[in-house]
Amino acid sequence: MDRKTLETCRSFLKDTIRQAVNFSETDQNLHIPPPPLEKPYAPDAKRIELRSVETLKNIGLIDLGTAIAKRKSCRNYSNASLSIEELSFLLWATQGIKVKLDAGHALRTVPSAGCRHAFETYLSIIRVAGLDKGVYRYLPLEHQLLFEFDEENLEGKITRAALGQPFAGEAAVTFIWTVIPYRMEWRYGLAGHKVIALDAGHVCQNLYLACEAIGAGTCAIAAYDQAAMDTLLRVDGKEEFTIYLAPVGKKL
Repeated sequence: MDRKTLETCRSFLKDTIRQAVNFSETDQNLHIPPPPLEKPYAPDAKRIELRSVETLKNIGLIDLGTAIAKRKSCRNYSNASLSIEELSFLLWATQGIKVKLDAGHALRTVPSAGCRHAFETYLSIIRVAGLDKGVYRYLPLEHQLLFEFDEENLEGKITRAALGQPFAGEAAVTFIWTVIPYRMEWRYGLAGHKVIALDAGHVCQNLYLACEAIGAGTCAIAAYDQAAMDTLLRVDGKEEFTIYLAPVGKKL
């Protein structure tokens, strides 16, 4: 292994980049308005109301210690569908908004550096009761699902984009998080990229624990075909691209 290349790659894990960034020149400090909290969508787009957390009194009732103790990666799922209530709970647990602070900031159910929350949540939905198969996007401000498009042989295409890992296509739903880097760069400049990766871990751990609460399982996937996954989601691969995914299904 080439030592110079190794050291270059390891540098991403360090925070020495902060010493090279002039934070007075970030877009935030130049008083440029922050990017929006979520991607825009057409006014006439198909949207599906999710269940509010206040109505989910019987969802997610599990002792936290039990959820942590039981948490493990699960790659084998039953053919059971998730309910819309269960999906609503998982989405709220991973990216739900608790308080909107202003046009560019909101407190969510997961932490994020500088309250920037750089992710969008796409869903490859195969088996969710009451929903057609297809690709959707979570709208955290509205707590709604946005129907993006249907896709022929979605199970096969998501599996191939996940480098042939079959459970990505066998799951009831696969969470696919994209990142819009500028949301973090707006505040931190070049120092924003490390914390984007840290934030992804925060989100996925909440998904693991929330899955335990509904008798489901998940397994985080960080190995995938970048171009294929971005193409499948119809994102540009530059200003927005896939960063992490996690299939979810009921345990056998």
